[in-house]
Amino acid sequence: MIWVIDASVAVRWFIEDEIHPNAEKVLIKLIGQPDVFTVPELFAFEVYAVLQRLHPEGLEVFREGIIPLLQGGMFRQPMTGKLALKANRYVQMGLTGYDACYAALAKDVKGMWLTFDREAHILIQKENVSFFIGQRMPSNWSE
Repeated sequence: MIWVIDASVAVRWFIEDEIHPNAEKVLIKLIGQPDVFTVPELFAFEVYAVLQRLHPEGLEVFREGIIPLLQGGMFRQPMTGKLALKANRYVQMGLTGYDACYAALAKDVKGMWLTFDREAHILIQKENVSFFIGQRMPSNWSE
């Protein structure tokens, strides 16, 4: 299984009030098996923006915590016409353009988008490309 990491997962690694055990599980697996993870290129920009807004040392946390993960072996998907077309389907279902890119990437790689955005997950739940990890991990998640 390929796992698509949402920015909502990554910020929970660094924002004290947002830390969650399921986000930690994703981080541990990402460090050990980066090749089973992917993100759309916008992931880096989203995480950077949130860290700059919410963390007192946002730039340093991003440089020391996120950049090594991005360079550690997971695949980063740039925006392409093909991905935009797939994402448009999810926009039509009610997702934001950002969230639609995560869902489209999950569909493209036959993977699963891991997110803490319950509302986005509910909008496309029947598509089987997203999983809300706020309560539990997917049944096919192995540590």
